[in-house]
Amino acid sequence: MVTRPLMFLRALALALRLGWGSDRGLLRHIAYLAEAAYLTQVLRDDSIEHVHAHFGTNAATVARLIRRLGGPPFSFTVHGIDLFDAPVALDIRGKVADAAFAVAVCDYTAGQLRRWSSLEDWPKIHVVRCSVGDDFFDAASTIAPDANRVVCIGRLSPEKGHLLLIDAMAQLVSAGVDARLVLAGDGELRSALEDRIAAAGLADRVTVTGYLDEAEVRRHLLASRALVLPSLAEGLPVVIMEAFALQRPVISTYVAGIPELVRPSQNGWLVPAGNATELARAIQEAIQAPVEELHRMGVAGQSLVRERHFLKTEVSRLGKLFEEHSSRRCQQAPCAATAAQDPL
Repeated sequence: MVTRPLMFLRALALALRLGWGSDRGLLRHIAYLAEAAYLTQVLRDDSIEHVHAHFGTNAATVARLIRRLGGPPFSFTVHGIDLFDAPVALDIRGKVADAAFAVAVCDYTAGQLRRWSSLEDWPKIHVVRCSVGDDFFDAASTIAPDANRVVCIGRLSPEKGHLLLIDAMAQLVSAGVDARLVLAGDGELRSALEDRIAAAGLADRVTVTGYLDEAEVRRHLLASRALVLPSLAEGLPVVIMEAFALQRPVISTYVAGIPELVRPSQNGWLVPAGNATELARAIQEAIQAPVEELHRMGVAGQSLVRERHFLKTEVSRLGKLFEEHSSRRCQQAPCAATAAQDPL
């Protein structure tokens, strides 16, 4: 505030404008500005040339404020629905305009970024997909012939569609299908889910595990016949990639980026979001399908993930973006002097 008053006032004006338009409020945005002021000095002391925020919401806001305070250029990654639930309040247009580049984890999120950005900023938007490493590919195994469970892995929150999954399980049990469900995860919906499970008489058919680490996620996927993910809103969930890497087919919904990876009859099933009856039908088909057919689907899914979501490939893609923009910046002005310049 004392040594760079113009930069500080511009950053303050941005924080106030974003705070007024956001459900997070002014106080939190003043806190973001304080974080940005502190980090700007840390970045300058460490001669950091670029900042990447791995989320497009509050993390990208702090990176944007750092830039206003004279810090290095920034970029950010957009994963899922949070940013697109409030594109105006979170100022997607302004973030993309101020960023060196923006990364989307799938074609759907890239399309949404373009939807809310200025046309002249479209070239800044790139797709770098989420990925899985060798530990999942190496752990792949065939499905046990007597396996009768499907597993759903994710935060227990309304947009994941878990309550509809319980309704689908009730339909299956009523029809005499010998199916079991594991809900792996925790969240604000857990109590309501446990009440719905008890009310439907499914306590012996549905298990809620709570939070699991990566090793436990792998164990439950390997013990399953398929992954089921009845999402109502998404980006492109990493757990789908993990299931495919382990050669497990996937049952999910026609939502956002999911159809980019889950392909009916090839590696899984897609159903309309919100339709418990169609979800029950897909689960029944997975339970009753020959394991040879499930294995064929799982291998096809693994091949697609290895092609489109392999860790080393996507890390290299992001690294090239950093290198490209670092080189461009150094060509435009001496890098050592940039931190002392007002970017606006």
